[in-house]
Amino acid sequence: MDGFELLRTFSEVASQGSFSRAAARLGISKASVSKHVATLESRFNVRLLNRSTRSVSLTDAGRLLQARCAPLMELIEQTTSELQARGSHPSGRLLITAPHGMVQTAFPRLLGDFLTCYPDVQLDLKLSNRMIDLVDEGVDIALRFGRIGDENLIVRRLRRMGLTLCATPRYWARRGIPLQPDDMRKHDVLAYSVTPGPPQIAFEVDGQPYNVPIRGRMDSNDASALIGAALADIGAVCVPDLLAQPYVEGAHLVPVLQDFMPSDVWLYAAYTQRRQNSAALRALLEMLELRMRDSVPSPAALAGAAVAPHA
Repeated sequence: MDGFELLRTFSEVASQGSFSRAAARLGISKASVSKHVATLESRFNVRLLNRSTRSVSLTDAGRLLQARCAPLMELIEQTTSELQARGSHPSGRLLITAPHGMVQTAFPRLLGDFLTCYPDVQLDLKLSNRMIDLVDEGVDIALRFGRIGDENLIVRRLRRMGLTLCATPRYWARRGIPLQPDDMRKHDVLAYSVTPGPPQIAFEVDGQPYNVPIRGRMDSNDASALIGAALADIGAVCVPDLLAQPYVEGAHLVPVLQDFMPSDVWLYAAYTQRRQNSAALRALLEMLELRMRDSVPSPAALAGAAVAPHA
C-alpha cells in the first residue's frame, strides 16, 4: 500500500473525527478507510486512534503523527494544485458569498465582466449578511467588511473603510457626551449582531484594539435598521462612515470618540489556503482588487454588510 495514501487517509480521519466523513471526502469506502488506518498502525506498531461506536479520537501517538502529517499533506496538495494549474486557464465553478447590499453596487457588473472575460468559469453567488464558515460551506471567496481577525483565512484588502460612532443631539444631551471608550459602558447602544457573544464596540487605544462591552438596546445585522432606531433618540450606533455621513452633515447624528475609532477596517475578500491556487479564483481576486479599489460601495451596500469579528 502506498505510504502517502495511508498518511492521507489517516490525516482525513483525524481532521474529520469520523471514518464515514473521511471516506466521503476521499471518495472511497468506509471499509477501505479502516483498512488503511489499521495498516498504518501495524507498520508503526502503535495505536493511532481510539474507536467507539459513536466517535473517533486521537491517541498521543496519533496526535504526534497528525502534527507531523498536516504540513506535509498541505505541501503535497499545494504542489499538485500548482502543477495542475500551470499552463491552464481559469475554468470551473466558483462559489461566492457577499452581503445583500453588494447587489446595489458595481459588484454585479463586475461579475458580469468577469464571466465575459472567462467564458469557461461559472459563478454561484450566495447573498448573506451572516458570517459564513468558508470551509464548512465550501465557499471559494467571501466579501466581508470589518477588521481582519480570522487567522485561518487569507485576505485581500480591497479598500479601507472608516467607522463612525454617533447618536442624536437629544440623546447625547440626555445621557452625556462620552470622552473615553469605557464611557460607552453606561450608554445604550444599537449593535451589529452577526457573530455570537455579547455585544461590544471595537475601539483603538494607543494603536491597539480595545473592545468595550456594551448594553445593547437593539441588535441587527443591517445598519439601516440601527440608524433608523438611533434617529428615534434611543441609543448610539457605530456604522461605516459613508452610511453615517449624510446624517452627520445634516446634524441629525453627532459623532463622538473619533480619535479612538479603529483604523484597520476594510472591505476585503477572504478565502482559504486550500483554494488559493485555483486559476479562476486568482483571476477573480485580481479583478476585484483592480475594480473595487477605485469604487466606493454605496451606503445601501454597507448597511447590509456582514461585519467580521474583531481581532
